[in-house]
Amino acid sequence: MRRFSYHQHEVINCFKENNPVINKKLRKVSVDEGLHIAKDLLNILAERKDGIGLAANQVGIDANVAVVNVREPLILINPVITEQWDEIEYYEGCLSFPKKGIHTKRYRNVIIQTEQEESGWYFSGVETTQDVKGNWEQKGKDEDQELRLLETICVQHEIDHLNGMTIMDRENKPKPIVRKKSLIPTKILNTKKQNHY
Repeated sequence: MRRFSYHQHEVINCFKENNPVINKKLRKVSVDEGLHIAKDLLNILAERKDGIGLAANQVGIDANVAVVNVREPLILINPVITEQWDEIEYYEGCLSFPKKGIHTKRYRNVIIQTEQEESGWYFSGVETTQDVKGNWEQKGKDEDQELRLLETICVQHEIDHLNGMTIMDRENKPKPIVRKKSLIPTKILNTKKQNHY
């Protein structure tokens, strides 16, 4: 089993430094190795205090391990998205590309399978049907929905990293507006342009 210490690793700024594994599909690992790497990734996140997720390749490690810490710490070892639905647009950032936000398309609902769990994990940012009795409860319900959606997006973001994709690959660029051919014949258009009123 490969061991490393998080004190020797930091997030590689891809704008300034070469990261040879950022666009690589990472190698599968055992649960024991994955848990060890995940512990160190969580320590890096805690030390930095500016992120909610981190994949092993963001610190230069070729291992299919990521962590997410939005509502609670989650460890993803060899994760695979098995289902996704309800596509949405989202604006997200990445520790590997500091101060760069990208509009992406993600899914409001995903189910993933991890190495360390037999059953799938369901992440959803949909509104709950829970009844609320007042404004204070509605605010809490809204905040919970926002956190669940953020967690769902973060899980997809980190799994992308493990598959060698970054937000730059996911950028949702607006399609150019294509002007359709005019239905008015060119001869009439030219005549109208010559009239000065």
